[in-house]
Amino acid sequence: MTQLLLSFPSGWRLDIGTVIDDAINALSVNGQSFFSAIRDGVLWLLNVVEMGLTLIPWWLAIALVGLAGYFISKRIRTGILYAAMLFAIGLFGLWDLMLQTLTIVIVSVFFSLLFGFPIGILISMSRRAERIVRPILDLMQTLPAFVYLVPTIILFSVGKMPAVIATIIYSIVPIIRMTSHGIRNVDKEVVEASVSFGASRMQTLFKVQIPQALPTIMTGVNQTIMMAMSMVVTCALIGANGLGMEILVATNRMEVGQALLPGIAIVFLAILLDRLTQGLIKKEGGKQK
Repeated sequence: MTQLLLSFPSGWRLDIGTVIDDAINALSVNGQSFFSAIRDGVLWLLNVVEMGLTLIPWWLAIALVGLAGYFISKRIRTGILYAAMLFAIGLFGLWDLMLQTLTIVIVSVFFSLLFGFPIGILISMSRRAERIVRPILDLMQTLPAFVYLVPTIILFSVGKMPAVIATIIYSIVPIIRMTSHGIRNVDKEVVEASVSFGASRMQTLFKVQIPQALPTIMTGVNQTIMMAMSMVVTCALIGANGLGMEILVATNRMEVGQALLPGIAIVFLAILLDRLTQGLIKKEGGKQK
């Protein structure tokens, strides 16, 4: 009796892991043509984006980043600093790997916004939808990132494709939450004034609520980009090439210097993406005022 009180009974076991594994394996077999079509489409988009990035001369990319930093901050020093960060990545010999990483981030963020923005609008307009979606978002946000990798590998094999899917799942939550939060917190008097002038629900949403909530939505975009960047190294575990793979290989070889440089490059890239999007948020906020 004492043993029963101190230790959880070994016979009381709900083995749902095997059931989930069987379901995913069956889905992989039965939906092979469907998942192959998705994989081909996403890989095509990845190739197009990467080709577009490689067509931009390195010096032009650095100049554009410097100019963007200047116009957003109105300080020459900031523009020079941003350009120097990008230039340093090239000096490290990691320019091509940076483009591969940036390609995965761009495509992942694109799909996160494509699906997350409408979902955010939906749950902002429907309490019932919010009650259904919120527990799912909580689960997606609290599950360890490694949990996403196994089913994506089973369904899409290894490489860039499962990296994109895992990154989408991990990074889509902020845009959904911030879109819903921004629309819900638009001044009720402004919404009532729109309705009193005869605007329909859709007209009020797209001409009043979304423009008023744009700074909050842009914050969600910024957080989505940052969460996508945080998956770079993790996705290297499933064969995604780029800066993360360089860190993983160097770590396996116990080469501290070789792991440090791509790590710094990831930090520089994350800072650039963060500061540029934050600058846009401040500009949108200024316009709203």
